[in-house]
Amino acid sequence: MSDILRLETTSKGLGMSNKNNKPKFPDVKVSLVGRDGNAFAVLGAVRSQMVKAEIPKKDIDQFFEEAMSGDYDHLLRTVMKYVTVS
Repeated sequence: MSDILRLETTSKGLGMSNKNNKPKFPDVKVSLVGRDGNAFAVLGAVRSQMVKAEIPKKDIDQFFEEAMSGDYDHLLRTVMKYVTVS
């Protein structure tokens, strides 16, 4: 059985802490549906899109530090805090 990530959000958003529920980099779009749900695969997909969008290295490093500072749920909340997820 493959490990496929299924990501769902509520109307409040998952882990969104800013007032308007928009990610820090709303123009960076990452599709996680149908992808391998392994944490490293998720991190790689986000990094790839952030680099492609020319996000500054300090912001990418900040994302990684935050994303890797907790469990898998924290990782997914952090991803949605930083980028647009579909």
